[in-house]
Amino acid sequence: MQTFALSDVDFTVARGERWVVLGANGSGKTTLVQLVTGYLHPSRGDLVLLGARLGSGVDWRKLRERVSVVSAAFAKMVRPDLPAVDIVMTAKNAALEPWWHTYDGADRDRARGLLEAGGFGHLAERRFGTLSEGERQQVQLARTMMRLPELIVLDEPAAGLDLGARERLIARMSQIADDPSLPGAVLVTHHLEEIPSGFTHALLLRSGRTVACGPISDAITSDTVSAAFELPVSVAHEHGRFTARFR
Repeated sequence: MQTFALSDVDFTVARGERWVVLGANGSGKTTLVQLVTGYLHPSRGDLVLLGARLGSGVDWRKLRERVSVVSAAFAKMVRPDLPAVDIVMTAKNAALEPWWHTYDGADRDRARGLLEAGGFGHLAERRFGTLSEGERQQVQLARTMMRLPELIVLDEPAAGLDLGARERLIARMSQIADDPSLPGAVLVTHHLEEIPSGFTHALLLRSGRTVACGPISDAITSDTVSAAFELPVSVAHEHGRFTARFR
């Protein structure tokens, strides 16, 4: 008998929508991220990314350049002695090193401005390897804005952060969510408390299947979250943020 990491999962991220994908460990979130970013091909079904259907002859390497991703895996790929401003600036060409392409003063100024917009302009000349986990995630968020992406994927960006770093990151993600000029976004998380205000839709997974999918106020309820995590919880929504408590 075959076992599928995801089965009967069907959702569409439209421009301007901000989706959260919520579920426990093993629910299929990582597989979904790999599919959405074009690094994994489905064994069955259709995958359409930015209007291109898998198997239609599209160069997926080029397609992935139109998607900005924030993830712990990225931090491991970056040379630690690069200054934060270079980490942001090189996103213009989806690169990891500034010497791969030519950049000018306007590129560097834009990168600095994106760091400053998040309140982290003071990190511009700091080496990436000396930054805290929270600071690194802020640099990655700034990097997502450098290329004017067509899709933003935030893969558990608050994992491992302390309370202060988490709240600063969530505040910045709320600013991004409220920007009407930005494209669709997908946030993957284990925790309701990490969902920023401004997110519009939710997909809840359990064992690779959909528990709920749709507008966030309909999809995230005490019943659906309890079903997704197989644990009785009460969900509350106050001041634009969700919380869950065992009941």
